[in-house]
Amino acid sequence: MANGKLTKLFPGGNTSRGFYSFYNYIIENDATRIFILKGGPGVGKSTFMRNIGQTMLEKGFDVEYHCCSSDNDSLDGICIPAVRVAMIDGTAPHVVDPKNPGAVDEIIHLGDFWDEEKMQAVKQQVLQSNARVGRLFKIAYNQLAEAKVIKDELDSYLEEAANRSRVHETAWKIIKSVTEDAPVQYEREPKDRHLFATAFTPGGQWHYLDTILQDVKKLYLVTGDATSLTSYVVGAVAKAAHTRGLDTSVFHCPLAPDNIDLVLIPQQGCAVMKDIPGIEFKAQNVPSITKVKLYNLNQYLNESILTVYDSEIDSAQKRLSAAINRAISYIAKAKAEHDHMETYYIPAMNFDAINAKRDEILARVLKYAEESGS
Repeated sequence: MANGKLTKLFPGGNTSRGFYSFYNYIIENDATRIFILKGGPGVGKSTFMRNIGQTMLEKGFDVEYHCCSSDNDSLDGICIPAVRVAMIDGTAPHVVDPKNPGAVDEIIHLGDFWDEEKMQAVKQQVLQSNARVGRLFKIAYNQLAEAKVIKDELDSYLEEAANRSRVHETAWKIIKSVTEDAPVQYEREPKDRHLFATAFTPGGQWHYLDTILQDVKKLYLVTGDATSLTSYVVGAVAKAAHTRGLDTSVFHCPLAPDNIDLVLIPQQGCAVMKDIPGIEFKAQNVPSITKVKLYNLNQYLNESILTVYDSEIDSAQKRLSAAINRAISYIAKAKAEHDHMETYYIPAMNFDAINAKRDEILARVLKYAEESGS
């Protein structure tokens, strides 16, 4: 039996608006089962989910790994779409609580498997470490907020130089190409999913675009220095596709979550993506993509206007890069402190009991799969 497909993405992100969550879009509210894992750092939540996800992959099921933006090696959730089952880390900062307790959602509290006396013995150290993590993230978010202000300044110069009519025309050309052979569907509400494809992580700006785009045949790539305009084009296509009745998976910008970086339109086998600053991506590294259509918005910028703002643009670009780098450095410091905090929890855990609980949940997931005929 061939392994299932693995897709990696981010359900939440470190942004200019603090931690921003799209956890409601990991799976539908009427899923077969949503397991919400609770417990402190180092208690094994990520390993619990990863082991079940790997087993389901080996059994031929497609699985989504919802990756943690604050720890490059950790998971915040998994989803098994065919079985309609998800597991989600429900601890801070992405607090998740049951919406339909018992009927759909249930809590797995890994705190049931720790030694309370051992935890009480390190209470003050845990409190101090946790406070330090919170402080470091607050500094990081302040740096990202500063970066957003600088980015708005930079965009203002570029937008002033832009021929907006030609930008709108570009959006319309892509919309027409994407939807021209798509039948209008009004018999059902199209799916509209929102997540992040990239993230500011302790390891820098990170992405898993090669897995997100693994079923895409045609990629529309919108490039240009004015990323507010490239975001506008991608967002306009996403809205038009949804209005036409097409399912969409919309991926947001981690610096400014209101902006759109990428939209997948599965029924059309295509995606529209902007050139995302700070990451390296080559479409030729995704085997499924057989055609790339490039739209460069820089051709619609008035060079004489840009020349007036040469020094301002250069300054803004340098300040933007510096603010983002500072933010990433503080996210990395928060991760290091979080790792230190884990050392207080790990000795108190009964991992044999946790593994037994994992095997119990895996058996239930396999039963759900059998009952669904998957």
